[in-house]
Amino acid sequence: MDALLREAHLTPPHELAALIARHVESLGVSDTMTYLVDLQQNVLVPFVQPSGPPPGHQVTPLAVDATLAGRAFQLVEVLLQELPNEQTRVWLPLLDGSERLGVLAVTVDDRAALTADGGLLETRLRRLASVAAELITTKTLYGDTIVRLRRVAEMGVAAEIQWSVLPPLTFASRDVTIAAALEPAYQVAGDTVDYAVDAGRAQLAVFDGMGHGLEAAQLAVMSLAAYRNARRAGRSLTDIATTIDTTLVEMFGGESFSTALIAHLETDTGEFTWVNAGHPEPLLLRAGKVVRSLHVEPFLPLGIDLGGLEPAAPVVGHEHLQPGDRVLFYTDGVVEARAPGGDFFGAERLGDLVIRNVAGGLPAPETMRRVVRELLKHQAGQLSDDATLLLLEWRTHNEDALLV
Repeated sequence: MDALLREAHLTPPHELAALIARHVESLGVSDTMTYLVDLQQNVLVPFVQPSGPPPGHQVTPLAVDATLAGRAFQLVEVLLQELPNEQTRVWLPLLDGSERLGVLAVTVDDRAALTADGGLLETRLRRLASVAAELITTKTLYGDTIVRLRRVAEMGVAAEIQWSVLPPLTFASRDVTIAAALEPAYQVAGDTVDYAVDAGRAQLAVFDGMGHGLEAAQLAVMSLAAYRNARRAGRSLTDIATTIDTTLVEMFGGESFSTALIAHLETDTGEFTWVNAGHPEPLLLRAGKVVRSLHVEPFLPLGIDLGGLEPAAPVVGHEHLQPGDRVLFYTDGVVEARAPGGDFFGAERLGDLVIRNVAGGLPAPETMRRVVRELLKHQAGQLSDDATLLLLEWRTHNEDALLV
């Protein structure tokens, strides 16, 4: 482990796969292969050297929904696969914090070796997989090798702008879990999300900018920048909304606007507050059912020029969450997605899908992934508008924290 970390300091992204394999195989395993999940989380793509994989290694992408590797990724569990030659293939999830990056695969000659000496080999493999995930995340910033690998379609410029400013789409701590999803991944433009988790508070926002393409992306990025600036200055919910509104009017002259839902969660008490700028109301999920939508008097979307008139002050909503409660944010591109026959996806279907997947014990990011799959299926694989989801779960310190 120490040797891996030392060598990693001077290892560029395109040499990382070989570095990981060399150090993993020093534990006495073989056929090491790192797989990274694609942007839409449909396939696990082999991460190999630019010169190609070592002789005899499989280089075919693996479907997330149809392979044991994919199941290890979905459930965030170590899974074992018996091979014909009495060897065992071990599939280990790659996690950066709680962000699922892919899986690490190794082969052991004797399955019993994994549990010998109190499970020492499996423990070491888990630790190396954890370090490998951290290195993959860090090295992604220094080249395009890993970024290109995780793309299986051409990305539009607007989506490039969006993905460059998004936070990690999964976060988990003892207090909260946050999981988000954006589609269409390679063409998303006007939708965006953000969050910050600090001592005693989690702050979240979802934006849906008007239009499509580059102008919508510019609107989304400006909304996000203004939100972060006001949030980091310690301003209140109403002041944050006002700052974003003023910024958008100054930038776009009142000709472009964004709906928004901006929220604070006091993680010590469960006090949830929010303001709504013309955005769909979030859903409160409790004890295995959708309790209600969270209503507060909305104000105008952000960025509309009122011609000198004083805008109405944002109204702040209040809800005291119970431990285990979830709040589901979404944009209108989710519930207004139409099937070829004309049926809307709808808030009821959305809530039911989330409840069913959560009840099945799935991690929050896997729940979001499966909801997105159903959304795409509903609209025959082609969304007509950006569709964004964000799921927030609150726990208390004395509960057992789930990893994701």
